[in-house]
Amino acid sequence: MIAKMAGAVLAVLAASHAWANDPVVVLDSAGASITLIDQASRKVIDTYQVGKEPHHLMATPDGKTLLVANSVSNNLMFVDPKTGKVTKTLEGIDDPYQLGFSPNGKWFVANGLRLNRVDIYEYDGQTLKIVKRLPLSQTPSHMIFTADNKIVFVTLQDSDELAAIDLESQKILWKMPVGKQPAGLWLTPQDKYLLVGMTGEDNVEVIDWHNRTIIKRIMTGKGAHNFRPLNDGSHVLVSNRVESTISQIDQITLTKVKDITGLRPGPDDMELTPDNRFLWVTFRFSKSVGVVDMTSNKLVSVIDVGRSPHGLYFYNRRPWAN
Repeated sequence: MIAKMAGAVLAVLAASHAWANDPVVVLDSAGASITLIDQASRKVIDTYQVGKEPHHLMATPDGKTLLVANSVSNNLMFVDPKTGKVTKTLEGIDDPYQLGFSPNGKWFVANGLRLNRVDIYEYDGQTLKIVKRLPLSQTPSHMIFTADNKIVFVTLQDSDELAAIDLESQKILWKMPVGKQPAGLWLTPQDKYLLVGMTGEDNVEVIDWHNRTIIKRIMTGKGAHNFRPLNDGSHVLVSNRVESTISQIDQITLTKVKDITGLRPGPDDMELTPDNRFLWVTFRFSKSVGVVDMTSNKLVSVIDVGRSPHGLYFYNRRPWAN
């Protein structure tokens, strides 16, 4: 009986951590490569060459395919998210720097950073159909969609602005000035406020986007850049790329809760394990990827990768929804 109970416990434990078998996919934008890391052992298991300047990646709405954007090669690579292997390449996608799907999966948007353009596609679950190429200066960077699928917000990194685009009409609704070098975006619960990471400053701006008003600046650290929600309904993380810290923000009180310090230079993109225990992060300026234990807030592993690690993904991650 004891042996059976022990076996059952081990089976449950093994099943609960089956996600650890999914490889971590890391994009090296400067080295034009993808590195695969075994999530359990935290060791590099493969590195292979891809198109020029792969910066960001995005899973398709069904989660079955990972899209990798090779911005200078002007193509999208389709990657099996469970193996990290390329299955096909789609040419003719101009300068896909940042990618995004609307919540309902109908719209696919690609920001052309060097072309000063936002391309809007319709997506039927299989193919992408271009519907509008929208000039939008200067250097459209990150994006986020409203929950009702009506608007995509885009940061304009070099004109220090935020733009709102109507998806049905594919027209610019408005633009507004914000802080220096706006980058990552996040919407607080019920899409009440828009959070913008100010890479040229040391704060996150809180914007009442309904009234186009900056209502607060949350001081985080130099180079506030990109977001990752904890999916607990209350908190979101922001990487401070110059400060080399990660701040946790309370989305309800709009205050900083804490900082995670002791990191390598240039924390950028982040991803969470399903149990919220470990945060994986690319260190853009130090040729490495790190793992932070969210219980102790300590960096517990560092894995050497390519010259400029940027995008990061693994299949069975914690959901992004608030």
